[in-house]
Amino acid sequence: MDIYVRRGDTLWHFSNLFNISLQLIIDSNRELNPDALQVGQAVKIPGFAAVDYRIRAGDTLWGISRSRNLPVESLLLANRNINPNALYVGQMIKVPLRITWRIVQGKKNYDYAALTNDLNRLKNIYPFIRLPSVGNSVLGKRIPEALIGDGAKRVHYNGSFHANEWITTPIIMTFLNDYLLALTNHSSIRGLLMSPFYNQTTLSIVPMVNPDGVDLVLNGPPAVEPWNNRVVELNNGSRDFSGWKANIRGVDLNDQFPAKWELEKERNPGRPGPRDYVGERPLSEPESIGMAELTRRRDFSRVLAFHTQGEVIYWGFENLEPPESEAMVNEFARVSGYQPIKTIESYAGYKDWFIQDWRRPGFTVELGFGINPLPLSQFDEIYEEALGIFLAGLYL
Repeated sequence: MDIYVRRGDTLWHFSNLFNISLQLIIDSNRELNPDALQVGQAVKIPGFAAVDYRIRAGDTLWGISRSRNLPVESLLLANRNINPNALYVGQMIKVPLRITWRIVQGKKNYDYAALTNDLNRLKNIYPFIRLPSVGNSVLGKRIPEALIGDGAKRVHYNGSFHANEWITTPIIMTFLNDYLLALTNHSSIRGLLMSPFYNQTTLSIVPMVNPDGVDLVLNGPPAVEPWNNRVVELNNGSRDFSGWKANIRGVDLNDQFPAKWELEKERNPGRPGPRDYVGERPLSEPESIGMAELTRRRDFSRVLAFHTQGEVIYWGFENLEPPESEAMVNEFARVSGYQPIKTIESYAGYKDWFIQDWRRPGFTVELGFGINPLPLSQFDEIYEEALGIFLAGLYL
């Protein structure tokens, strides 16, 4: 929500008036100089929306503010040049509305359009989040990253490396929404206040690494050629893409990283297809390249890659993981009920590469249990299990 600066106004005053953290207001207005606000300048207040209200006979700003439990001053700030003594019937004004409910409704077939729409809506309400791009998919879809906070501890979560594991995206997005709600409403999640995490942590989230693949599973082949026919050929002539894990070119993005990639290549299919093809070389695909470049640029303290299924957490790679990884995975297991497994005979995954090259904690979390794609009937249960892991990733 935009408000407009008057003579003598400060961000500290706005923080007190709207009961919003000063740091969140500062971070929502990075282009402004907090010490040199200009009269008439727009300032974004996170956690609020300005809704239209049409003046009726007998209305006063005092009456409107009282009925909505708002300070009259908040109405004056939201309506530039309004004369409170000269309201007229039919006049449209803006009324601040504190957002106390989820924007993200994740319990649905959650494709790239749903992700993009939700991220844009969240950015509008919570302008302190940043949405840079990791890069583009094969089909040119922008792969967004959500960044929250500026703390020294750099934590990364990602989902939908595999197309038919797309339920990981709305699970992650629901947590993102809950985190933002808690920050702007001074509320807790499972008894934990979120504001200390915001100040201590930079949280990086890539909710959908493989947007082309997710759209293929949920919406069928793209209309454009050569992909419309090509993906059917790669899928052995079938138009049922429920078993498709790869990107649109038939490359498994979680078999793309230079962590004993050659060993993974030896035992997996030698040509593109719905799953397990490692590509012509490590990091051949734009999606995996984008994730690798992001990881190098951000220098994460830890990474958690969310997949489905199995209710297990993999935490080792070739005995290269640091000692603290075991204590961390045990806490993840405690709060989720999932089983920690140090390693299996698997190579070239994102967390494998992170552990190998950084010697820092990396985890693959297999959400839920069953046959991919997991049904939406599991959504609520999976979210409650994953929520403990999301939170522990911040406080450990």
